[in-house]
Amino acid sequence: MGGDVQGVFFRQETKRQAEAHGVNGWVRNRDDGKVEAVFEGEEQDVKALIGFCKHGPPTAIITTVDVKWETYMGEFKDFRIRYA
Repeated sequence: MGGDVQGVFFRQETKRQAEAHGVNGWVRNRDDGKVEAVFEGEEQDVKALIGFCKHGPPTAIITTVDVKWETYMGEFKDFRIRYA
């Protein structure tokens, strides 16, 4: 995902949305200013979270969202914000 995410609580709101949809995984800011996330859950819940990421919180400016679907691994027990 790319866009202006500094100071708009994008990671915190993504976590809140993930928990509301029962999606596990993580979200983090990358050094290049982009946001990276991994979502695990029911397909419709993951799609809802991707939909949120395309718009973000009200003050966010999202320019692109790249999605890569992979096989469900059951790797995560909750949703976390990762810090560098």
